[in-house]
Amino acid sequence: MNQASLHKKLASKELKDLEKADPQALFEQRLHTNLPLITDLFNTLYPDPEHESHLKKLPGLLKSLFRKRPEELKIRDLNLLKEENWYQSHKLTGMQLYVDLFNGNLKGIREKIPYFKELGVSLLHLMPVTTRPKGENDGGYAVNSYTAVDPRFGNRKSLLDLTAELRENGMFLMLDFVVNHTSDEYPWAKKALKGEQKYQDYYYMFPDRTVPDAFEASLPEVFPATSPGNFTYRPEISKWVMTVFNSYQWDLNYTNPKVFSEMLANLVNMVNSGVDIVRFDALAFLWKEIGTISQNLPEAHKLIALFRMCLQVVAPGVIFLAEAIVSPHDIVKYFGEGKLQGNECDIAYNASLMSLLWNSIATKKTLLLQKSLKNVPQKPDS
Repeated sequence: MNQASLHKKLASKELKDLEKADPQALFEQRLHTNLPLITDLFNTLYPDPEHESHLKKLPGLLKSLFRKRPEELKIRDLNLLKEENWYQSHKLTGMQLYVDLFNGNLKGIREKIPYFKELGVSLLHLMPVTTRPKGENDGGYAVNSYTAVDPRFGNRKSLLDLTAELRENGMFLMLDFVVNHTSDEYPWAKKALKGEQKYQDYYYMFPDRTVPDAFEASLPEVFPATSPGNFTYRPEISKWVMTVFNSYQWDLNYTNPKVFSEMLANLVNMVNSGVDIVRFDALAFLWKEIGTISQNLPEAHKLIALFRMCLQVVAPGVIFLAEAIVSPHDIVKYFGEGKLQGNECDIAYNASLMSLLWNSIATKKTLLLQKSLKNVPQKPDS
């Protein structure tokens, strides 16, 4: 069953009068309701007995993360939970933009709120605003931090001021969570380059080409022209690092449960700035396995669902958007299948529709577009 719908039913009495609702009690209710599914997902991904200690720490981590969530956002969560599927409203119109190209910085975006309202825009997707390497940084998708704002755009206060004003004006905010990789300047990567084994284990690192070559036998290249191969040699530590996208973007090793726990904390810290929709970036690549293309693997779906179920306990008003450039028949899998149906991502890009819209404009023919729209697979009600 879709857990969000279940939470709404269980909390229906409290949600009728939010002034009397107890956010702490409702958190405990969500925790105990989601914990069996969280436990099942965790044990499926991390079956080794040595990982049991990480599972035991997870409820405590969720409680700690909930305590850190601002009270205003806890109330907003309950309002959005009460509405249920608020993101399906026909009244929502979104705009995606680069902060600096649109109006300089975050303060400039604030100044444009009346303009957005005049246009009827009620949802903003700001391209990455966090710190990134000064050189190549993949448009900000090589992250040095998940919460620190790049000085070009302002600072943490600038972001909090913006999100507060967006809420006051009935608007929503979407930010990216770069979940598959960090930059090689991220604190974990810097510690790994200094030889700290703990942080080297947060990435895929190998002393010779044996394992990398085994991966390369079936691993396609994302940017063959500009970034050939999927591994980069780092002479500082005499190791090969998995870098599926670019040499400066190190793939996180989610077979290590410590990485999941740390990234969950990063996710919550990010949404605590006032984020309503999390664009889960490059989520198809999350799980790597020799002998496969390491994309859209079953474990990746379970990992996304694990993130979703944990975030739902802490911040039930926040939803996930799946960024996976795959066919409609594959993208619907990111809503969850089987017992995970409706418990993975809440919305997703239809990449085929986007490309076919441009094709129709260019060719002035809509046959392919019509065929695609008629063959979109059935989605969960949520």
